[in-house]
Amino acid sequence: MSTAKANLEILPRGVQVALGLGLIALVAFPFVGTDFYTQMVMRMMIMAIFAMSLDLLQGVSGLVSLGHAAYFGLAGYALAFLTPAGTPVSLWWTLPLAVLASGLAALIIGFFVVRTHGIYFIMVTMAFAQMVFYLFFDNKALGGSDGLYVNFKPSAAVFGWTPFDLDNKLTLYYFTLGAMLLVYAFLRRLLWSPFGRTLAGIRVNEHRMRAMGFGTFGYKLSAFTLAGALAGLAGYLWGTQTGYINPELMGFHMSAHAIMMVILGGMGNFAGAIVGAFAFEYLLHVFKDLPTLGSVNLGKHWQLWMGLFIVLLVVFAPRGILGLVEKFTQRKSKAEAGHE
Repeated sequence: MSTAKANLEILPRGVQVALGLGLIALVAFPFVGTDFYTQMVMRMMIMAIFAMSLDLLQGVSGLVSLGHAAYFGLAGYALAFLTPAGTPVSLWWTLPLAVLASGLAALIIGFFVVRTHGIYFIMVTMAFAQMVFYLFFDNKALGGSDGLYVNFKPSAAVFGWTPFDLDNKLTLYYFTLGAMLLVYAFLRRLLWSPFGRTLAGIRVNEHRMRAMGFGTFGYKLSAFTLAGALAGLAGYLWGTQTGYINPELMGFHMSAHAIMMVILGGMGNFAGAIVGAFAFEYLLHVFKDLPTLGSVNLGKHWQLWMGLFIVLLVVFAPRGILGLVEKFTQRKSKAEAGHE
């Protein structure tokens, strides 16, 4: 899955049209959907940011991390620690600080991790993430296994003037949508920059890139740090929306979910990470609500159905959902050309 053929970097016209329609649907959704589903879509957008941050490592750089959730959870905890018990805290300094904290943690961990390769890289990232997980899980001063509450959403006030209010659910929805679009635009621009093309070259053949004079360690460490910082942005938004942070957000399962999102949508283009996050969260909702047949509770075994779905997708559509959309649009255009 790390070869060039597994990545859909150039989006065909049909895929672009489908993504445009999806964006229109997201903009209009709060006016047609119920509050419950609007909140669910907001969580999907937050997870899309998280998945895009991992796609920078997995899809672009070829680095599969099983510890990426650590940076997601760290930013959420930063928000919880920075928010006083009786008053909201400013968005304008806590958001950069939380993102910086996650990026700094990724820089420190990445300094040791990116020296490894293959299965060793995967295992070391998971080991560091588990260390962070148990640091918070076993420490009552950091919230322990019960986690921490964020009693107030961050305030956007500037010298007494409030340009928008995140306590308003509609405002928070569009703030999250704007953050997702900004991250996507930034990463797409990064993908086609000299830095992004170097990362893609490292994914395809690191030895050749090193022979050409590229300092692959510095590039991989930069990508690792940036991915951690963007995961921190998602974690901050998660804490803002849910008002609750616990160590499970740093656990192995959260990192595994992000990997499945990236694979599900299609790696290496970031739009696939967004589609994969939405598809994964929706399938999660569907599988958990499956009925009981006889003595078997199908919904209780949602991991089994999700695993089977991912396996089938990898076997029959290795380029993910966007790859399927590309095949469908190509067949449709060929069929229309044949009728002319």
